[in-house]
Amino acid sequence: MAGRKGGGEEFVYRISTSEEWEALQKTGTTLGGELDKTDGFIHLSNLHQVQSTLQNFFLNSNRDLYLLQIESKKLGEGLVYEAVDASNVFPHFYGPSRSFSPLPLDAVTKAEKLTLSGGQFSCSLLS
Repeated sequence: MAGRKGGGEEFVYRISTSEEWEALQKTGTTLGGELDKTDGFIHLSNLHQVQSTLQNFFLNSNRDLYLLQIESKKLGEGLVYEAVDASNVFPHFYGPSRSFSPLPLDAVTKAEKLTLSGGQFSCSLLS
């Protein structure tokens, strides 16, 4: 599917495991998890998509999760918005020349631990 550059959002968001977030802080970059490596891009969300992504893919996760706020302009042209179905367009980070580059730590402006209560995830970025 053809992607388009820019979605006008100042920030995009990464749902990250604690292991991924710790490694990102240590090494300065991450290629994400198995799904990201298989797909060849880092999966991201716009803020209004985070809760449904958490519900659909992370509700039964036994891992600690973090929500990373990422400055869109720091990802440059490697950030592409792509339709995943008829009604949803998600931001994906490929890197320059769609070369599947790692997500850089310096693009992360905030990171907050997500808590799950009553089937809903929360942190101050989501309020």
